[in-house]
Amino acid sequence: MNIRERTEELEYQLLAPQAAKSRAAKRKLPMEECVFRTKFQRDRDRILHSKSFRRLKRKTQVYIVAGDHYRTRMTHSLEVAQISRTIARGLRLNEDLTEAIALGHDVGHTPFGHAGEAVMNELTGHFAHNEQSLRVVEFLEKGGRGLNLTYEVKDGIVNHTGPHLPKTLEGRIVRTADRIAYLCHDYDDSLRAGLLKEGDLPQEVYNCFGPDTSHMITSMVGDMIENSRELKDVRPSRRVQEVMDHFRSFMFEHIYLSPALADERRQAGFVLRALYAYFLDHFEVLPEEFRQREKRWSRSQIVTDYVAGLTDSYAVQRFNEIFVPPVGRVLKAGF
Repeated sequence: MNIRERTEELEYQLLAPQAAKSRAAKRKLPMEECVFRTKFQRDRDRILHSKSFRRLKRKTQVYIVAGDHYRTRMTHSLEVAQISRTIARGLRLNEDLTEAIALGHDVGHTPFGHAGEAVMNELTGHFAHNEQSLRVVEFLEKGGRGLNLTYEVKDGIVNHTGPHLPKTLEGRIVRTADRIAYLCHDYDDSLRAGLLKEGDLPQEVYNCFGPDTSHMITSMVGDMIENSRELKDVRPSRRVQEVMDHFRSFMFEHIYLSPALADERRQAGFVLRALYAYFLDHFEVLPEEFRQREKRWSRSQIVTDYVAGLTDSYAVQRFNEIFVPPVGRVLKAGF
């Protein structure tokens, strides 16, 4: 019995009967099994080592500003993974599956956060970052071959938001852990940015969850575990869900759609609209890897994939290269 087989056996001994078992997981394309890692552990590593995951370090969470301590899409994904693992451990569900889903859930997100997603939706007629995340891992990574992830991980990624629930309890953990993470750390970043001060949230949020983000996360995670012990589903209690909804509504009104960030949203939208239109008209300037996909998809889809995959900084760099005259640039002598 090798290390992977031993781990698979331990899952049946230690995890709840309702937990997803890695031995039973399936892929679209068969692969030779790893000696050390289960299928879910291997999926986690494939996501972690992907180019799309690395780009998350330069994609906005909320604040399009320079600052070492503001969250990015990458730190958000790491926080979701840790919250998800804690809940999974408390319920004896599969931590490796929750981690893989959490790390991959936002790899299809646009530059400039939700402002960028709204612009891409406007430009294309339909764009959802969860669907694009599935497209990234299924088709776009590894030069168009995709990561060949298990169905359980892909199901959790595409259904971490939207109208459909994940089929696994682990996927449902990530669906709520994502909200726990962004509510708490977006509030924390808003305090740091000076857009909110302590005490600004609705009083019921403090009464239910505590005075700061650490207490808030602990309260929500504890409620998830306690309310889901029978494993018929994994979700918060009704009261906690109501307060989370009020918390989210407050953040949309006062932060995500606030006048204070209107200039950033406008600027981000201008950059993405300009780049999208330019690449549609000048398809030949796209990287060869993208131009080759014209045999498979339309030019508009390929441009969508390219623009959605840009980091904030690279989107601004490409905009400057294309649209801003090179005033002040020093040209090297040709001799």
